[in-house]
Amino acid sequence: MPVWKKECTLNYEKELKTLQMELLKLQNHVKKKGLKVLIIFEGRDAAGKGGTIKRIMEHLNPRGARVVALGIPSDVEKTQWYFQRYTTHLPSGGEITLFDRSWYNRAGVEPVMGFCTEEEHARFLHEVPFYEEMQVGSGTHLIKFYLTISKEEQAKRFHERQVNPLKNYKISPIDIKAQELWDKYTIAKYAMLLASHTEAAPWTIVNSDIKKNARINVIKHILSSFEYEGKSSKIDLTPDQSILYDGGKEIIRLEKLISGKEKT
Repeated sequence: MPVWKKECTLNYEKELKTLQMELLKLQNHVKKKGLKVLIIFEGRDAAGKGGTIKRIMEHLNPRGARVVALGIPSDVEKTQWYFQRYTTHLPSGGEITLFDRSWYNRAGVEPVMGFCTEEEHARFLHEVPFYEEMQVGSGTHLIKFYLTISKEEQAKRFHERQVNPLKNYKISPIDIKAQELWDKYTIAKYAMLLASHTEAAPWTIVNSDIKKNARINVIKHILSSFEYEGKSSKIDLTPDQSILYDGGKEIIRLEKLISGKEKT
């Protein structure tokens, strides 16, 4: 029995497959040239980080591409330099590493939920630009995505997680607090961008209210960041600027929002 699909879904699947083939070419280039590629995904809960990462990784060779998603630090890790446990997972030559959340936990969930002190938060914001500059200086290609989502869309996705048994595992006590603490997360996001949107390691903001659009544009941005053998000249890899844009633009938007000059 034939399965009927919307035309927009068919177009998305066709474009995604084409871009995934380009990702394979990029991976071969990374391996051949011994490049170190680190891609960080941050964003509010339910913003679509995992789904986007899944589409990037779907057809890549797992021997040269991996996802890092660290859990709560152990008692030993809590006594170490904050960046230490992340440093051990940084990419080696010829490898693409994707962080599903990263050291930026200390810029978002930790200060908002009270899991770190104000002093620890301030120290992180001071140190993180230097930490990333050292990585870039040692040859790492660092790409940082922040997936942004509206409060209404987040609430909708949380509800779906609660009623869908296949997504129920994604709900955590922190998620439940996310809507209640929305404004605090906004202020924390602003402080994070202000401290860490640098020339060496800029942020790229992704409007992820429409998941499929976000995924396509994230992959386009990754591909457009490299020149690699066999890169197709027939594919437009220019991201949609209404969906994917520079972190500096988001800083300005948040300044207006926090000062009360913008309501959305």
